[in-house]
Amino acid sequence: MKKKAVFNWSGGKDSALALQSILNGNEFDVISLLTTIDEETLRSSVHAIPLEALSKQAYSIGIPLYLVLLSGTLANYDEKMNGTVEYFKQKEVSHFIFGDIFLSDIRAYRESKLNPLGIEVVEPLWDKSSAEIIGEFLGSGIKAKIIVTQADKLDSVFIGKDLDKDTIGSFPEDIDVCGENGEYHTLAYAGGLFKREIDFSISQINKISRNVKLDDGQTKTFEYWQADINA
Repeated sequence: MKKKAVFNWSGGKDSALALQSILNGNEFDVISLLTTIDEETLRSSVHAIPLEALSKQAYSIGIPLYLVLLSGTLANYDEKMNGTVEYFKQKEVSHFIFGDIFLSDIRAYRESKLNPLGIEVVEPLWDKSSAEIIGEFLGSGIKAKIIVTQADKLDSVFIGKDLDKDTIGSFPEDIDVCGENGEYHTLAYAGGLFKREIDFSISQINKISRNVKLDDGQTKTFEYWQADINA
């Protein structure tokens, strides 16, 4: 019997690569993708992928999409996630799967929230180097476009580029090739686990500011280039 699991889907390359790895294995039965979105904009929180594109991804992959609607301030995060966990536990789900790589504080946070609720955290890409992950991605057949960049790390010219060898080769030296430090985010749209290509376009590129709470408790404002996606 495969273990029932929910895959926490961001819509980006790491999610796609991790999910493909799980689907190619024989341990888990992924009954749903789970994505948190802003209840006002109906876009995913960090990647700003619209609901229409997320739905197209799920349909192409062939796994239902479960949405958790969050307030812009995330004030209802714990309440909504606790309710979500209880919903899936009723469906005999015992594992939540994520596409994190090596940021230990993020994994520790997930485990601190889910383990007490009886859910085990699974990280199929965990503890691999960025070089290993990007190599696996390039060999996976999955295609992804860059849709968000940290403005002081990558210029807006990278928005809309496919994440391929040429693009990666043009990154500045101080960029993690997987964007694991937040340098960029992607939208996976074809190849690999996708049965059909996701149809979307970028209507414009916006510069936005986001306040990020640092490990020392201070808040710092970061600027990003963000694609306005139509799907």
